[in-house]
Amino acid sequence: MNSLARSLRPSVLGGRAVWLRSSSAHSGTRRLRQLVLGIETSCDDTGAAVVDDAGVVLGEALRSQKDVHLQTGGIIPVVAQQLHRENIEQVVREALGMSSVTIGDLAAIATTVKPGLALSLEVGLQHSLDLVNRYQKPFIPIHHMEAHALTVRLTQPVEFPFLVLLLSGGHCILAVARGVSDFLLLGQSIDIAPGDMLDKVARRLSLRKLPECHSMAGGKAIEHLARTGNRQHHPFPLPLQQYRNCDFSFSGLQNLVNKAIAQKEKEEGIGEGEILSCVKDIAAAVQHTVAVHIIQRTYRAMLFCIKNSILSSKSATLVVSGGVASNQYIRKGLQALADANDFALLCPPPRLCTDNGVMIAWNGIERLRAGLGVLHRPDGIRYEPKAPLGIDISKRVEEDSIKVPKLKKKIRWLAS
Repeated sequence: MNSLARSLRPSVLGGRAVWLRSSSAHSGTRRLRQLVLGIETSCDDTGAAVVDDAGVVLGEALRSQKDVHLQTGGIIPVVAQQLHRENIEQVVREALGMSSVTIGDLAAIATTVKPGLALSLEVGLQHSLDLVNRYQKPFIPIHHMEAHALTVRLTQPVEFPFLVLLLSGGHCILAVARGVSDFLLLGQSIDIAPGDMLDKVARRLSLRKLPECHSMAGGKAIEHLARTGNRQHHPFPLPLQQYRNCDFSFSGLQNLVNKAIAQKEKEEGIGEGEILSCVKDIAAAVQHTVAVHIIQRTYRAMLFCIKNSILSSKSATLVVSGGVASNQYIRKGLQALADANDFALLCPPPRLCTDNGVMIAWNGIERLRAGLGVLHRPDGIRYEPKAPLGIDISKRVEEDSIKVPKLKKKIRWLAS
């Protein structure tokens, strides 16, 4: 596998894009760094950014729909689509304006086309194709989860291959990144994602009625309350304990939590929608169970990769990205796991863990440099609401049936 790994020079340089001499020094010609416009509309954030091939973010803009969806209790696809339509032109204009470039200066336009909400993806793709056709620019279709996986290479020098854990409101994936467009899928959620589950628990607990949580997304509210809760008062069983694979499951845990909430409401003599006295303890217990489930499956992925020489035991890296990767409790547990197994843990900065145009533009730069998926005639390109990441080897993981050692003996974090 060592032949697949290559060193990445530091990718973030200060300052504006500068003139560079061409590879033919004697010619005296000069060229600008290549610029890519990235556009993101896969869910409920409208994002755009311009990034150059040295990893400099020249300008970016983002419109979040969080406040609207908090009011409705969740993302309504047609509402998200309408908000994207209202925002996308202005967001792209702002990103270009901050970059002091025009579309004519771009080497290509990169856009999320899969996976995501169909109605949201449609808005970004249509706007991008309008620009591509009008200005005759190459188009780079982007896999949303590939972009999350590669974002870390924008901010830190990271070699391929590396283990990547993608945690968000829509996905939970363990994979090995062997190259810009070369992934081995080890496992994924078989039902809902952790972010979705935490949001649903937060709604069931009516956390928006608490003044301190009123403006927080569900997962953030759970994390906030859990800091002062006692997780041991409401222990929940870990999902999928009988399966020695790297898949995840959160819907069964959500059902158990809902039953526990209903039981506590009955005991306290309150109705659904009222705040339980033990709400902080439930938040702490739910967050802990989610964290341990994620850590346990990630541990098995580490063992599988080392056993099968997919990663080197001397220089293995775990990259964690996606919105849920911003949860500090989960990140602390993953850091303890990485330390105990001699893995380096790398995460993009929090603002790049959530959906944004920067990661799409950077993925476009990576693909442009590698000559992968750059379309000069994007005829027939379609958005794909569901799309796997890489080659699925999850059955091979299950066949290896690796037993994970007891975490408490390995990770002190669990005993804290």
